[in-house]
Amino acid sequence: MKYITTIDNQEFEIEVVDERSIRIGDRLLEVDFESVSGQPVFSLILDGHSYESYVYQSEEDWDVLLRGRQYQVRVEDEREKRLRAAAGGGAVERGEFHLKAPMPGLVVSVLVEEGQEIQKGQVMLILESMKMQNELKAPRDGVMGRVRVKAGESVEQKQTLLSMH
Repeated sequence: MKYITTIDNQEFEIEVVDERSIRIGDRLLEVDFESVSGQPVFSLILDGHSYESYVYQSEEDWDVLLRGRQYQVRVEDEREKRLRAAAGGGAVERGEFHLKAPMPGLVVSVLVEEGQEIQKGQVMLILESMKMQNELKAPRDGVMGRVRVKAGESVEQKQTLLSMH
């Protein structure tokens, strides 16, 4: 099965060859991807290199934290992509968005203020978890609404950190 995966506005065609192999473009890669203790923490072994990642579903896409960086990922099969294109490209990005903690951790810094204009991809908050600092970024342009946490505060997984509209 082939999937079109969009990562930070860049498209990749990924084919699942079997349960241990994928093809990205013309590269065949061996992959092992396992959940760790039923948490949103995954062990990823890609061509012999080991990575730990956090994967959680946001409103429409997936958010992936890998090596201290947050990626927005949309995965569609070929049929879904054609249907979305025929329908005019997808949902309009408006309304309120709530950034939730992908894992428990410590807020290192909050880089935005209420009422501030925000650009898609802008780092809004830095969260430390398991000795790694993770940059949490804006999924779209907007205006910062309520900031619910401050630097030095411990947060739980799925706790709302801030909202934007």
